Parts: sequence; structure tokens; C-alpha cells
Amino acid sequence: MPGTVLLLAASPVGKGRLVDAASVLPVLAAVPPGVLAGTDTANVVELADPLEPQAVLTRLRAAAAAPGPLTVYVTGQLQLDRRQRLPHLALARTTASTARYTALPWHWFRDELRLRPAGATTLLLDLHADAETWELLRGTPLDSGRGNAVYGRIAPPPSRRTLAAPAYMKAVATILRSGFRPPLEQLHQQALARIAPESAGTDLVLHTPGPSAGDPHAAITAAVQSGRHSDADALAARHEQAAVAAHGPASEEALHWAEVRADLAMFAGDAGRSCHTWLTVAAVRLNAGQAPDAPAVEAAVDRAHHQWGQIRDPARARELGTALAELRGRVPGRREGALDHVQQQLRQLQSQP
Repeated sequence: MPGTVLLLAASPVGKGRLVDAASVLPVLAAVPPGVLAGTDTANVVELADPLEPQAVLTRLRAAAAAPGPLTVYVTGQLQLDRRQRLPHLALARTTASTARYTALPWHWFRDELRLRPAGATTLLLDLHADAETWELLRGTPLDSGRGNAVYGRIAPPPSRRTLAAPAYMKAVATILRSGFRPPLEQLHQQALARIAPESAGTDLVLHTPGPSAGDPHAAITAAVQSGRHSDADALAARHEQAAVAAHGPASEEALHWAEVRADLAMFAGDAGRSCHTWLTVAAVRLNAGQAPDAPAVEAAVDRAHHQWGQIRDPARARELGTALAELRGRVPGRREGALDHVQQQLRQLQSQP
């Protein structure tokens, strides 16, 4: 099966730029697509200094939906938004004061890649952080998603008036230009060895191999791929019950398995059950004191909204639409007009038998 490769290099235009991210793209572009992907053939999508986070999200979503292995190469710089202090990948128009609106929230990588089969996704990252983000990441690891293999480094901010180079990614590209892709662990170690003299041991090294064969997510993926949707849900339900018993219903462990079951309902074509589960997850998070604009809360309501639009039974849609409208009043999300959309659709549903 052909692989998919997403090459993303982004950094701000102007004095906020820490790294010349796009300079690595010609070196990566010289590598055969199959070598970039580790497959016989591959489709490659390249994004050089993109302007809009929604445009990047569209390409990321399309890459995540592609069958077969996915390899994402990301070069750029991380900044915090001033409102929530969450890491964002800075884009061309990003400034320190506009990161929330002009940069790509890093958790979008985690969210968009979460539905891919366990072990089918690899991220190779060469990131520089500004001073605030660097201090945060020294104590809080960058979350790139459960089940993904992640290799690379995060470098501290360069000295003033110095533009850093994406040395790790250039080392990876140089190794791959030989026409052979070594095992990822070996590729990673070779690249680190090449940049060791200049990194001087200051970088945060990213090293997360993919899931092991005993990972329950892999077993669930296998069940879904073979059409055994009820078996997949039963397995996830057992893990959810165990997490509730061990950690409580509002714990991240229990909510993770509830979110897995919401996705499994979607895969099984049961939009109503998926919508209801996402609404429940959002309500639990809010009742536990999470903020209405917390990423996990916004994501749960957004997914409930999307699944609600797939429900074909008018009575079920009306029932869940009322609950969704109530939640949308508290969690408007980043898309303008979301509550208006729910209310308009509900009015149309009222006229249906």
C-alpha cells in the first residue's frame, strides 16, 4: 500500500522568526518519495511557510485520512498563546500577541491523528522554542498523540539576532538522500550524532517508539479493520470500566476510553451513539471544572456537533440537538456561528414527523 508524506516547514515572517524552517525543504524534496515514507511508493504533500492554520488543518486532516503508513515531517518554531499558554506551531503571520489565531495549535496534530491505526503514523520533528515555551516544555512534555512514533528534537531559543538552522531535519534528509531509509531508531540516532557538536546537549530529545504488540489500541484497531465493531467496543468498554473503578469517571484515563468508544461508534456508522457519547464526555469535563475553551472540551463538543449532522432519524436528532444547543451556548468553539447552526437545524427538524 502506498504511503503518505506531509512535509511542513513554517516560521514567522519578520523579527519573530527563530529558525529558517523552509530551508530544509529543498533537501527533503531531493529524497525519493518512497524513501521519505519507508514504502515502495508514496504521495507527498509539501507546505512551505503556510499563512492560515485552517489551511494546514485541511491538509493534515486529508493526510490523516489516507490509508497506509503516514510520515509527517515538521520543521518550525513553537510559541504559546497568551490566553491558554498552550504550544502552537508558528506560521508566517504569527506574532507573540496573535498566536491563538494565527498559529496552529499543537494539539491539532494529536486530535487529527488519533483515529489512525495504532503504529501507522510517524512524526519526525525539528522544532525551536521561544523562551516562554522552552521553560514550559522542560517540565511538560510535548503531546503528539498516543499511538504515534515520534522522533526528533526541540531546541532552545537561539542567541539574539541569530537565525537558527533546522540541523536535525537536514541531517535526516541528508541520510535519506542515499536512497535508503534505515529503521527509524537508527535514523534518529544517526541524525543526533551529526548535530551533536552544535547542539551541545541542550536539546530536548523526542524519542517515542510506536505502540507495542500488546497495546489494547492495536487490538481495537485490528477488530475495526476486520469489521468486528461490537468486539472493538466491548474491549474498549472493559478498559473504560477498569479506568472508572481505578481512577474515577472524570479521570483522564476513563475519559480517554469514553472518547475511544465515541470514535468506535462513528466507525460502526452509529452517529447517534457517537454524538451522545461526545456530549457526555464534554459534560463530564465541564462538571469537573474544565474551562469551556479547554482544548479537550472544545474538541468533544465539535465532534458531537459533527456526528449530530450525520443522524438520519429526526426524533433522535431533535433529542440530541437540544442537548447540543445547550452545550454550544457554553462552548461556542473556534468556528463562528456554531450555535446559530444548531438552532437553525433544530427549527427545521421541528417541522419533520
